[in-house]
Amino acid sequence: MKITVVLPTYDEAENLPKLVSALFLLPLDLSLLVVDDNSPDNTGQIAEELSKKHPGRLHVLHRTGKLGLKSAYLEGFAKAFDTGADAVVQMDADFSHDPAVLVDMARCIESCDVVIGSRYVKGGSLSDRWPLWRKALSAFGNTYARSILSFPLHDVTTGYRMWKRDALKAMPLGRIRSSGYIFLVEMAYVAYLMEYDIVEVPIHFSDRRWGNSKMSILIQMEAALRIWDVKWHYRDLRKRSRPHTIEVEEK
Repeated sequence: MKITVVLPTYDEAENLPKLVSALFLLPLDLSLLVVDDNSPDNTGQIAEELSKKHPGRLHVLHRTGKLGLKSAYLEGFAKAFDTGADAVVQMDADFSHDPAVLVDMARCIESCDVVIGSRYVKGGSLSDRWPLWRKALSAFGNTYARSILSFPLHDVTTGYRMWKRDALKAMPLGRIRSSGYIFLVEMAYVAYLMEYDIVEVPIHFSDRRWGNSKMSILIQMEAALRIWDVKWHYRDLRKRSRPHTIEVEEK
């Protein structure tokens, strides 16, 4: 199975070389597409240098500025389809997502449509470096979104996902309106409404060790408000879909 990891980057110069090395050590047929939003710390140039060390396995898509997570992924998905990917991965560039989990994801994707890396199933966890208030805020945001949208995915805000090619291509990506982090929730919700077979695998979510986080209280407040728009926007799919379960892969 040919797997393409789509990796949006902005100021990840310290993380990218380490992450590339970790990904290419995995026993998988894996390629990497870096989608860089003109990072002022030269992440894009570093990605180009890495692509010369890994010809045919690492590609770089340069963009003119910070154009949003949605457009970064949609452009990345299109490129992954063009290069013949059988499965497409979404993940963060800051090592909050353990690359080694991709081996479990690749095993699971053989028998489902989407594999979700979940912090809130048995075996999943959050960084010990996070203070209690931050863990509580994360858990509240996830529970809030799950409650408003009324679907049984345990971790709706996770950015660690593997999609089977045909499932991702069938998604109505043109309907997705969110451009920030709520984009991740919207994609998961649509997959559920389309009655995709979704499997959650436990992950440990680590705190970044290099670079600066892009998350802020304003982003979280915007996401909380946008949830209601997401629910209204897909009311037609919600009426047609049947309630179904989401499988959890326990370790």
